[in-house]
Amino acid sequence: MRSVLLAGGCGFLGSHLLDRLVERKDVYRIVVLDNLWTGTRANIAHIRDPRVHVVIEDAEHFRSEHRFDEIIHMASPASPPWYMREPLRTITANVGGAINLLGALAPGGRFSFASTSEVYGDPLVSPQPESYRGMVDCTGPRSSYDESKRCTESLLFEMRRTRGLDIRIIRLFNVYGPRTRIDDGRAVSNFIGQALKDGELTVYGDGRQSRSWGYVDDIVEALARYFWRDRVDYPGPLNIGNDREVSVIDIARFITTLVPGSRIVFKPPVPQDPTNRRPDLTLCNRILPGWVAGTSYEDGIRQTLDWFRDKVAEQGDLPLPPEPVFVDEDNGESHGESQEEGGRGNGAAVASARG
Repeated sequence: MRSVLLAGGCGFLGSHLLDRLVERKDVYRIVVLDNLWTGTRANIAHIRDPRVHVVIEDAEHFRSEHRFDEIIHMASPASPPWYMREPLRTITANVGGAINLLGALAPGGRFSFASTSEVYGDPLVSPQPESYRGMVDCTGPRSSYDESKRCTESLLFEMRRTRGLDIRIIRLFNVYGPRTRIDDGRAVSNFIGQALKDGELTVYGDGRQSRSWGYVDDIVEALARYFWRDRVDYPGPLNIGNDREVSVIDIARFITTLVPGSRIVFKPPVPQDPTNRRPDLTLCNRILPGWVAGTSYEDGIRQTLDWFRDKVAEQGDLPLPPEPVFVDEDNGESHGESQEEGGRGNGAAVASARG
């Protein structure tokens, strides 16, 4: 029987992974660690399993006399408006969290880490294979997230080389679905929330760059298989995502067809938002044979919209998503003016960032 620590277990993706963890028969103890920065207790309120223990604490400060057979590190914000406003917390959550949590791992235990497709930066290669080293600006406005993920990957691989650490590292592409924060700030949640609130979907730039939209149920199935279910011996990194590439503007337009009266407005682009994102799944198909991200963005968005509508019925209102961070030469912030759809614009939509 095994014990598992899930850091970030109250978050959007972490809470869905917890649903899979409680299905395991070989686990006697599950500790959910979360500081509720971007996660919420509501995401796991349905869990009634006595094996699950919730600890509200930072990953980098967690202490326990217990040593865990498996640690899954997902404790990080993933939305640009959140991590760009708090770079110190973002870097500390990823790198400091990993360093600290390694001390809670039992001898011979497994450490799994949720990295990101953002390690590829603004790629010149499409689709992006795991071997691609990327085009990342290590001092740019997104670097606190991109580089802390890259650094944590480096740490874990060096621990594997020098100490034989058993690791599993996945690189997630855009993930969306129910339990996303309504004020999350990423594309699908932003657009749905705006459509339901005031009918104005904000696209920063022209929205022409592409993303690969993975519905949460599909993605979590891959995580469960790779982290514990399948008997594979591959440390990673492993791309996990949907390789159907769709532009941000197409996502926005589709949502306007689902919410009558909604429309698109354009604002100036956000600096360094990547132009494209698509996983090369060649390795994934070999490591996880038979797995596919089979939910179309159309079906996934419909299911996510239904969930958002239920939340509106419960809460009576929707919080506004955070504004993107525009950094000028003096490191200040400014916000652009809107344009109706059909107006001229270029660059990226901040809402297209990884989910």
